[in-house]
Amino acid sequence: MDEPINRLLTRAEAAQYLKRLGYPVAARTLATLVSRGGGPAYRRFGQRALYRTEDLLAWAESRCSPPRRNSAEGERAA
Repeated sequence: MDEPINRLLTRAEAAQYLKRLGYPVAARTLATLVSRGGGPAYRRFGQRALYRTEDLLAWAESRCSPPRRNSAEGERAA
């Protein structure tokens, strides 16, 4: 993972980048989140959405739960 922090990625590249880091997300999911909201920050270049690697990682980490030691921990937090 020697990617520059602020490298711009296409939607397909963004999905692959997240998968390589262990966050399973499809390019189609990212496209859906653009219209529904809740996705990572992106920029427009013409008709193309571009994602910064820094924004992708921050978004993916924000969707993760805190570390758990057993399944009951999640139920107590809810």
